[in-house]
Amino acid sequence: MKRLSAIAAGMAVAAIALTGCGAGSPSAATSGTASSAAGSSAAGLEEVTVGLLPIAPSVAVEYGVKEGIFEKHGLKVTVQSANAGAAMLPAVSTGDIDFGVGNPLSVMTAADKGLDMRIVTGYSNSKATGDDINGVVTKKDSGINSFKDLAGKTTSVNALKTQGDLTIMESTALDGGDANALKFSEMPFQDMEAQLSRGNVDAVWLPEPFLSRALADTNNKLVGYPNQTAVAGLPTMVTFTSGKMATEQPATVKKFQEAMTEVLKEAEGDQTGAKALLPEFMKMDAKVASGLKMETWDATFPEEQLKKLGDLAAKYKFISQAPDLSKLKAIQ
Repeated sequence: MKRLSAIAAGMAVAAIALTGCGAGSPSAATSGTASSAAGSSAAGLEEVTVGLLPIAPSVAVEYGVKEGIFEKHGLKVTVQSANAGAAMLPAVSTGDIDFGVGNPLSVMTAADKGLDMRIVTGYSNSKATGDDINGVVTKKDSGINSFKDLAGKTTSVNALKTQGDLTIMESTALDGGDANALKFSEMPFQDMEAQLSRGNVDAVWLPEPFLSRALADTNNKLVGYPNQTAVAGLPTMVTFTSGKMATEQPATVKKFQEAMTEVLKEAEGDQTGAKALLPEFMKMDAKVASGLKMETWDATFPEEQLKKLGDLAAKYKFISQAPDLSKLKAIQ
């Protein structure tokens, strides 16, 4: 599968990264060469490219391909895999790929830096109640019992100035702590548990399946769920496109919106079937895949949660100002 890292080289927005985890890459079954714009296939289907991160929730797109849902809506999807959004965002902006799937804060950050990006649909959301899909973990003897106790301590996140450190800062403030006293270090998810065990960091922010694995160690404990605390039901990913695509090819964008609405509804209703694709999609162990806690897939544009996210990003100066969501919507 073609990688997008070369596309991002030398571009001003190369520092903007979508949150990602996991190893491997999406299946090559839908791989191919990206086109500069949507085109037509011999079968009469409109060809579009979709950029994905190699993380478990991305499998819903693969599910839509395997189940023929995109074809039903007149689309032939080619997947492009990127290990970070630093490649995906400029590639969508320039039209090298048509649509991307990534975290909404990165889309807001790109827009704040001058890229004309548009959100087409929602995609996945953290859990508003109960066990969430990411959390902060510490050692049982750390003396850290709540978010406010993280002040002055070092917490590892996979990337700085993204949804991990933002939600931890707000959760600390809501807990009566000093958000500005927090310290963060950047580290791959797969390394965090070992570094916590060695005492090199005080706490770690982990998604599934890393979260469940860390909590299975009796030496560790959960501090809390920052997504749930800061913005209940926080969108973890959205689908997006460029302003140029939204303006010049609105019919294609509408097709994609309608296809994703059906894809995510069907995948959410058949999580067993979607998870069954993970061993091939991500080279994930089948047993781990079957027991994986997943975000909620939902194509609804999560306006209320996105507004809260934008307000928080502006509050903590991740972006210069809260975005105008009406300008971020691809389809009004």
